[in-house]
Amino acid sequence: MAGTNIQTHPIHLGNGGTAVPQPEFPRDERAMQWYMDYGARHADDGTDGRLVSCFHFTEDWAGWEMHPAGAEVVICTEGSITLIQEIDGEPVRTTLSPGEYAINPPGVWHTADVHGEATGVFVTPGIGTQGRPR
Repeated sequence: MAGTNIQTHPIHLGNGGTAVPQPEFPRDERAMQWYMDYGARHADDGTDGRLVSCFHFTEDWAGWEMHPAGAEVVICTEGSITLIQEIDGEPVRTTLSPGEYAINPPGVWHTADVHGEATGVFVTPGIGTQGRPR
């Protein structure tokens, strides 16, 4: 049995300890539809479901996001990422190096600056996720 690449095929962690490989994640304008389809596929897991994904970045994030249904774990695996959280209207910056993680609390808007290139693993409660331009 061959392994599956987390950067192309995220994993859904669901109720009852399930782990379900996901269809290939598109790295283009189809990404938003992929997220909507993901939500429909796993709606029965409610706020307990988590999406585990991995992304490689070569530039700062273009937008902000927020997850009202639960905390998101961000783990830096390569390079350096500065996570920016909006707490009480003020930016709070946390720089992550390989092996370090930070937690985005439920409802906290966040974005990131990337120093050169970086890779991160994300464990995200997907229901109700919102985004806005940076």
